[in-house]
Amino acid sequence: MTFRTKFALVVLSATVALYAVVGGWISTRAQQPANDPGAQLRIFESVLQHIQNDYVDEPNMDKVRAGALRGLAYGLDPYSTYLTSDQVRDYSATNKSNQVGIGAELSQVSSYLYVIAPIKGSPAEQAGVRAGDVIEYIDSKATRDISLYDARQLLNGPAGSEVKLRILRGTPRPLTLTVKRDGIKTPSVESRMEAGKIGVLKINSLADGEAADVRARLQDLQKQGAQKIVLDLRSVAGGSLTEAVSVANLFIRDGVLAQTIGREGKALKSFSAEEKNAIFNGPVVALIDIGTAGAAEVVASALLERKRGEVVGEKSFGAGAEQQLFTLRDGDGLLLTTIKWASASGTPFLGADRASSGVKPSVKVEKPETADGIDPEDLTGNDDDSVVQPAQPNDKREVSPEANSPKQQPEDVQLKKALELLREQSGTAKRAA
Repeated sequence: MTFRTKFALVVLSATVALYAVVGGWISTRAQQPANDPGAQLRIFESVLQHIQNDYVDEPNMDKVRAGALRGLAYGLDPYSTYLTSDQVRDYSATNKSNQVGIGAELSQVSSYLYVIAPIKGSPAEQAGVRAGDVIEYIDSKATRDISLYDARQLLNGPAGSEVKLRILRGTPRPLTLTVKRDGIKTPSVESRMEAGKIGVLKINSLADGEAADVRARLQDLQKQGAQKIVLDLRSVAGGSLTEAVSVANLFIRDGVLAQTIGREGKALKSFSAEEKNAIFNGPVVALIDIGTAGAAEVVASALLERKRGEVVGEKSFGAGAEQQLFTLRDGDGLLLTTIKWASASGTPFLGADRASSGVKPSVKVEKPETADGIDPEDLTGNDDDSVVQPAQPNDKREVSPEANSPKQQPEDVQLKKALELLREQSGTAKRAA
């Protein structure tokens, strides 16, 4: 069976199962509401009866059930997933194994494993993995066939071991990168002064405890005479909501900075600024790109919605959600998104699709490499996509040494624009925080 045929069958089966249980498909009887649980369950029971009675071979109902559950979760978001009993035990384990990863924030787009951004200094970054890369294969395993959770497990392994990634990028053919797994160190905040009394604050992580480091670096820039700040949030894709709120609070004196959203768009919790924590009142411009997600989106959206400063760059990825594990019979489980992070106005960063996700910059400036990159939504998932054609004999698709070695860095057009915006303002002007 070709991949295309297999893929079509999987999608069809998952679609039937999804609509059978959670609704979205009009019942066979017009008088029944589409989301009537009883009607949907009857459809699901009918499908099971056909499988039991009419399928050519004796079906393995355990596999049928697992496939249906995977399909149900697949139709929700990249972070909701069905877990086997072994995965539930691994997820719930208090003492994790000695396995480590490659250091990249990941999601799924159009069924493909998608790199939101590699962590600065991580094995993934050192091997040449970039934000926006589509990982087609992990070793010999196609990522189109597995969940995001399964992909992460494949990427993990003993420290020092290697994993091969076949990557789709804006190149004529796929690249193969070899990444050596290792522990990940939280990258530090970077800072420097630019002409015009402008301080540049490059945040590389918003993990727990990082807000204190950001505060210290900002204070140091002020001591050096910084009256304006460029806050660089590019390729910051993970982190903590509370740390993000603390960073935004350094620049914003009062008001709501972010929210968490539950079912039916209900606000669960609001996060407000505290005046005592605000330490910078001057002009500020933030930088975001396609690798900005989650906690960094909290900071960028707060600056935008409070009209505290411009946000320059590209539309961010759109992430920020919390999952809860629901244990099912026989020990398997469902990891289900129950909370979304949202801006002060209540707009979730993780939308129903790419178009409704992320934060839009107030000043759009696209990187040249982004314009030349691959859009995973243009991929059909079929074997005849030219960019995913399997390698032929003598077809050298392994990444060349030149592709892995640093090239001359192009001009940072996004930073250049941010500096221009700040230099246009009076050095003594102060914006109300």
